[in-house]
Amino acid sequence: MDIIYTDHAEDQLRERRLERVWVEETIRFPDVTEKDGVKHYVTKKLNGFTLRVVYVKETNIKVITMYWI
Repeated sequence: MDIIYTDHAEDQLRERRLERVWVEETIRFPDVTEKDGVKHYVTKKLNGFTLRVVYVKETNIKVITMYWI
């Protein structure tokens, strides 16, 4: 399943200086997974910080946003 990014998610990657590999690792190997309706919330500890990624599963995985918590 391919991972695609919304325009908002692309902006967040640049503004928050996040790496795609971190986002994709969080999606594929999350520490915690939650679901609210169609949205999936996954978190993973990376480099001493916790990254949260929000996505929806359609034909592909569509990343909506991501942020440090």
